[in-house]
Amino acid sequence: MKNKIRIGSGAGYSGDRIDPAVELIKKGNLDYIVFECLAERTIALAQLQKMQHPSMGYDPLLEERMKACLPYCASNNVKLISNMGAANPIAAAKKTVEIAQNLGLTNLKIAAVFGDDVKSMLDFESQTFLESGDSIAVVGEQIISANAYVGVEGILIALKEDADIILTGRVADPALFLGPIIHEFGWSLNDYPLLGKGTALGHLMECAAQVCGGYFADGATKVVPNLGNLGFPIAEIKADGSFFITKLDDAGGMVTQATCKEQLLYEVHDPSTYLTPDVVADFSHITLKELEKDKIEVSDATGKPLTGKLKVSVGYHDGFMADAQISYGGSYAIERGELAIEILKERLKIINIKVEDVLFDLIGVNSLFKSNKELASPSEVRVRVAAKTATKDEAIKLINEMETLYTNGPAAGGGISKTVTEIIAIQSILLDKDKVMPQVEIFKS
Repeated sequence: MKNKIRIGSGAGYSGDRIDPAVELIKKGNLDYIVFECLAERTIALAQLQKMQHPSMGYDPLLEERMKACLPYCASNNVKLISNMGAANPIAAAKKTVEIAQNLGLTNLKIAAVFGDDVKSMLDFESQTFLESGDSIAVVGEQIISANAYVGVEGILIALKEDADIILTGRVADPALFLGPIIHEFGWSLNDYPLLGKGTALGHLMECAAQVCGGYFADGATKVVPNLGNLGFPIAEIKADGSFFITKLDDAGGMVTQATCKEQLLYEVHDPSTYLTPDVVADFSHITLKELEKDKIEVSDATGKPLTGKLKVSVGYHDGFMADAQISYGGSYAIERGELAIEILKERLKIINIKVEDVLFDLIGVNSLFKSNKELASPSEVRVRVAAKTATKDEAIKLINEMETLYTNGPAAGGGISKTVTEIIAIQSILLDKDKVMPQVEIFKS
């Protein structure tokens, strides 16, 4: 049993940069690197892709990341854990085997962890959405996906099988980090105070560069050095659950008490009751101590017993989004922009375009905050209309009305953009934890 382990964060979302992860694997003296790449809508979109192409449905950057990282993982004995499996962990594992073989990397064990797809367990008679309170039957035919936020169990099985690469589906973000900690130190799954400490580490690390100052940076008031070369974080944890967060010395950004505090509270409604599949974590008494520059010790996290429930993200078709924009510049730009909006409103009535929700904005003037013409008098403005429609045809009609402003007034409009996007909505339900069983399949390169 190791006395301590080092875990690096390789990604904070699906499209994150790859080069900081490579630097961590090369120079971070890591035992593990974790790529957290799934958001709520990401897996629903992956399920759509899998329906259309059964061999797909995993993260679109999986191949690029594996090609960049696998050689250094192999040479530095770093295990890689990621939810890049998304809707299709088995296909992701098979693709990773292919990449490893093409790179000349033999004898790697690649594990696919799945079992989070619970669409077949939906009960349209009894289950209701947490957000709206509606029965899930309201959107029954439109449902694309239902994936439970599972915990560490599948990861632990894969690590016991000595997997080098572990690719999961919808695993709770902190569990990606907590799994290897439990495995290395032999923690009990009932030792909730220890699990709370490991979950605090996972939560601080899961968004990668955010804890190194990326999301913290705010112009002149919160200055973060060398953001163009922003590094990803490293956590070093001991068997007793004590740990610190740091980064590579030559990487940009910073790790401070302030950056850690912001990340600690990120997406947490109640710091004393942070619900996860492995523990109800309690961050309310956490203390942060600067050990040295860019090295913050985190203490006093704890945890409480489980609720017995898992959160399930349900993705479903919910119409279409029409988005069209046009720019006006020079004298009376705002006035011409306002006139464009009035024309669009009138056109929607004349041709009877049916919209469920519609927004008209002057970007930079009133799209985020109430307009104040005394303070805002730009010489350029961009008009935007965004609307939800039931059908794609209605959405196309709306965006085409924006394009007609080229010649139908006001004067001097330009830079038209038009997009129609299918809306994938997300709501949540709860499911008994004991109904969801992880499954693991091992492949070899």
